[in-house]
Amino acid sequence: MPGKPNDQSPFGEGDLNQELIDQMLNGGTAVQDPWGDDTLQAEIEAARAAAGVMPDPSPSPGPMSHERAGSGPSLTPTAVTPVQFMPLTPELPTPDRGHGIELLMDVALEVSVELGRSHMPIGEILGLRTGSVIELDKLAGEPVDVSVNGTLIARGEVVVVDEKFGVRITEVVSKARRLASVA
Repeated sequence: MPGKPNDQSPFGEGDLNQELIDQMLNGGTAVQDPWGDDTLQAEIEAARAAAGVMPDPSPSPGPMSHERAGSGPSLTPTAVTPVQFMPLTPELPTPDRGHGIELLMDVALEVSVELGRSHMPIGEILGLRTGSVIELDKLAGEPVDVSVNGTLIARGEVVVVDEKFGVRITEVVSKARRLASVA
């Protein structure tokens, strides 16, 4: 119910009621302002004391500075010592570390072999069934393309090794051609 004070808020659930407004206008306050400077400062000092932190020795400028000047425990200055850091020196390479390509030797790449390609209309693709044959653009026995991460690096011939397909490399694509295909 709006205007009725409750236990959680000093002002009630809704808007301020007329009685509270009249009291505030006449110079008296019915409740302590929970966001007032005195209340907040007391909570800050209580939290500092609970954490074992000494209060701020220099009074902050503003309305609270004259109130805090004569109150509270006396503060003792804390000795400050500068931190000493070791000088920065460039790290010299050690012979046991890998340099250049040795750092990349354990990186895994995807190797794929392409037997051939075909272009088909959607109608033919939707008509594919078990036993359908797709005609490729390469002839039987023609070299297959070996790609690494999508870049052609070699050509080879299909072989069977222990009932699994394999590729015997017959030609490695030139470095200039590989670089041209990447760029």
